[in-house]
Amino acid sequence: MKDLKSINQLVEILQEFPSIGKKSATRLALSLAKDKFKALKLVNALENVISNIQECKICGNFSEHEICEICDNPMREKILAIVESPKDIMTIEESGSYNGYYFVLTRINDEKIEQIKNIIKEKQIKEIIFAFPPCVENEAKSLLLEDKLKDLNIEFSQIAQGVPTGVHFENVDINSLAKAIKLRFKI
Repeated sequence: MKDLKSINQLVEILQEFPSIGKKSATRLALSLAKDKFKALKLVNALENVISNIQECKICGNFSEHEICEICDNPMREKILAIVESPKDIMTIEESGSYNGYYFVLTRINDEKIEQIKNIIKEKQIKEIIFAFPPCVENEAKSLLLEDKLKDLNIEFSQIAQGVPTGVHFENVDINSLAKAIKLRFKI
């Protein structure tokens, strides 16, 4: 497709997105080239995201305002879930299993620690949940945060780990199975 520079450029750009390989990028590019109306709708949606979406000044979630609707809601529980990305917030909110506040922590530094402390004080937080995917690096991150925040008279917890629903033991790694057994609960 040497003479289709515009489509090739679009394929290259689409491939930069997560989970989109060359075949998917090519299918999308060709679909957009064929359906101009769909392509214009995409352009309009992208312009809206670029113009309207920003990070919440309190928690780092995506928002169309300086303060997101979660941080702006005084009726939420006095719990703070520390997550890695705004996508994590979207996923947890979609589950309907949590009604507290969030903080997106991409890196630990003094400024981020102060932001967390301010949220704890302003929102009267009673518990922090470390809602990170399980790995050694994130366990170390949780321990460091707990150490930096231990003087604030709050409880610390982390999301449960173990065997996902509907998965057979043969498809579960040994560490996850060991944690599931260790962190079992009475029924």
